[in-house]
Amino acid sequence: MKDDLKGIGTSGRPGRGNGSTSPSRAARSLAGPAAKKATGKSAAKKAAKTSGTKPTSAAQADAATSASARSAAPKQDAPRTAKKTAAKRTAAKKAAAKTTTTKAASAKKAAPKKATPPPVEPEQPTTGRTRERHLRAVPEDEGQDHRQEAPREATADIDPEDVAAAFAEGARRLMGTDWQVKVLEIVGSLRRRLSGSYEVDEFGLDPEVLDLLSHLVEPLAESWFRLEVRGVENIPTDGGALLVANHSGTVPVDGLITGYAVRKHTGRPIRPLGADLVFRLPYVGQVARKMGATLACAEDAERLLTSGELAAVWPEGFKGIGKPFSERYKLQRFGRGGFVSSAMRAQVPIVPVSIVGAEEIYPLVGNIPSLARLLGVPYIPITPFFPLFGPLGLIPLPSKWIIEFGEPVRTDAYAPESADDPMLLFNVTDQVRETIQQTLYSLLVERGNPFI
Repeated sequence: MKDDLKGIGTSGRPGRGNGSTSPSRAARSLAGPAAKKATGKSAAKKAAKTSGTKPTSAAQADAATSASARSAAPKQDAPRTAKKTAAKRTAAKKAAAKTTTTKAASAKKAAPKKATPPPVEPEQPTTGRTRERHLRAVPEDEGQDHRQEAPREATADIDPEDVAAAFAEGARRLMGTDWQVKVLEIVGSLRRRLSGSYEVDEFGLDPEVLDLLSHLVEPLAESWFRLEVRGVENIPTDGGALLVANHSGTVPVDGLITGYAVRKHTGRPIRPLGADLVFRLPYVGQVARKMGATLACAEDAERLLTSGELAAVWPEGFKGIGKPFSERYKLQRFGRGGFVSSAMRAQVPIVPVSIVGAEEIYPLVGNIPSLARLLGVPYIPITPFFPLFGPLGLIPLPSKWIIEFGEPVRTDAYAPESADDPMLLFNVTDQVRETIQQTLYSLLVERGNPFI
């Protein structure tokens, strides 16, 4: 009986078989119908029904499965490769950033540290009370110290005694050893000029202006032109006389130097006889009047000579000072003898004056006649330095000057009525002219180079 019975399960564990037996029919009936295992063909048919495609054979399904597996393999490997590349790039960037940070840190250590500027406080509107509060907070001594620091630093290396010594040395070189007396005379003249307590004669001579001009011309004559004066004993110490000189130099500087030389050695001023153009020029005519100049006319010349004055004339006129440098020291025409006529009528001697050195101060190399006619002047000079260098071209060249006063030509041996004899006037004029010309030639040979 026992052999006919079969136990369900093994070892008393319900629900589990022993692996070698199968459940009975009764058990299977109690469990219900079992699901059948789907085969390849049935699975393909079900998938075809679901997707709406035709069913395929098992071989075709296996081929499709293997192809999809092969295509999926690279797609799964691509994200992995991209991730590896991105990781490498990130690591490289981090390494470069770390290197840059290290270099910057080392550079900061090597460079000197800069002082950090203090923070700038924002400006606040200043009211009356805050302004007073701010001003009261600043000590008075502190402001004065700041104001005095700059002048002290600027003048720390300047000694007032050195400045005074330099000024005295410069004045001594320009005005001579008695420069202090001359400065006092100039100051006194200016004071009288401002107060109006000065006098002039009937021709307009102002002695104070003449003194001032002599002081100004002295450095030019003595230091720049190295003036040498000869034959001063031929100038009369009193009474009238007529000085007749050659004219040259483009600009009538020879008149100033001659007046300075006569006044220095004799103490007597000369009365130049000038052309009409000199007195028509603005300011120039006024200064010429105060220097004692007057018009070159027979009436004024005779009045000056008869009153015992030293008159001076340059008979060549503008033809003498306006001649080219190639004709230097060649006397031009002396006119018709008007100066001889005035000297004969006044019965005064004629003193020939020869001037060497004026031709070189402004060498005349050209002229602009059209512009000269437009301006109403005899000539417009062109020198090697003017107008090329502008105002600098007006500085005269430092030539060596020699002024020689020749022996007087006596006119008192002739009667005053002889002044109407043209042949006599011509002979005396030619005598004076030849005396000056021969003296010029001898002085030029003796002087040599004008700039040495």
